[in-house]
Amino acid sequence: MKRILQKLWSIAIAVLPVFFLIGCDNPTPEVVPQKYVVLIKDMRFQPDSITVHVGDTIEWVNKDMVDHDITEETNKEWSSGKLPPGKSWDYVVTKSASYYCSIHVVMKGKIEVP
Repeated sequence: MKRILQKLWSIAIAVLPVFFLIGCDNPTPEVVPQKYVVLIKDMRFQPDSITVHVGDTIEWVNKDMVDHDITEETNKEWSSGKLPPGKSWDYVVTKSASYYCSIHVVMKGKIEVP
């Protein structure tokens, strides 16, 4: 009986590394950053709330008739500067944030990162 257990143990020791190697051959798929568009139209951000992942890009496109901007609301960490009609601005997401148009402060939006 002792000899059988020793044999089984030696087989297990020999086979175990193979399972680890098989796992290494199948890495998790790489997440490809996505691009999302938010329209600025009719004095609103459309959509006004968007859920994205860190590394994704949001492009705001000014389809309105006046200048707007996109400014992080809490600490003013980032801002597009004035965005004339027909122009766009891209931002690579690093975390959740609330934002607004500092020219028209009633315009607000939110970026959610799960």
